[in-house]
Amino acid sequence: MIRSPFFGDLVNLGNTLDQLSHQRWGGTQFDTTSGGSWSVPMPIDVYSTGEQVVLIAAVPGMQPDDLELTVHQNTVTLRGTIRGAADAEDTRNATWYVSELGNGAYQRSVTLPFPIDVDQSTAKFEYGLVRVTLPKADSAKPRKIAITSGTEAIAANTA
Repeated sequence: MIRSPFFGDLVNLGNTLDQLSHQRWGGTQFDTTSGGSWSVPMPIDVYSTGEQVVLIAAVPGMQPDDLELTVHQNTVTLRGTIRGAADAEDTRNATWYVSELGNGAYQRSVTLPFPIDVDQSTAKFEYGLVRVTLPKADSAKPRKIAITSGTEAIAANTA
């Protein structure tokens, strides 16, 4: 068996990323040894149309009261907390054999390249997903500008 000199470096990099993610998010985000995949706390999708931007966030284990949505200038921030099962009253004196469910505080922020109309924005929670609809401010919406010919402009000035 021929072993590549880069294999050890790759394993060390994976271990370092795993340690950093554990410190940052309280879990092993890059652990694929148990058949898992690279996961992101509170994954989001964001898309834009001509009229609005929509943010969809997966928030399993959270309820609407566990979430906070704020907008500051063009930055949308969603914060949430998942309570750990070990903190529940009925598990205080339990013996734990496996504890893999994530818990703690999570936050995602997205800075949009245009202003939004916060007063017309809505957020709905359903089936572990939050759907935030943020209408674009009038100044950010596409507008049509009429093009006139030069002869129309001259005729209007001489009349």
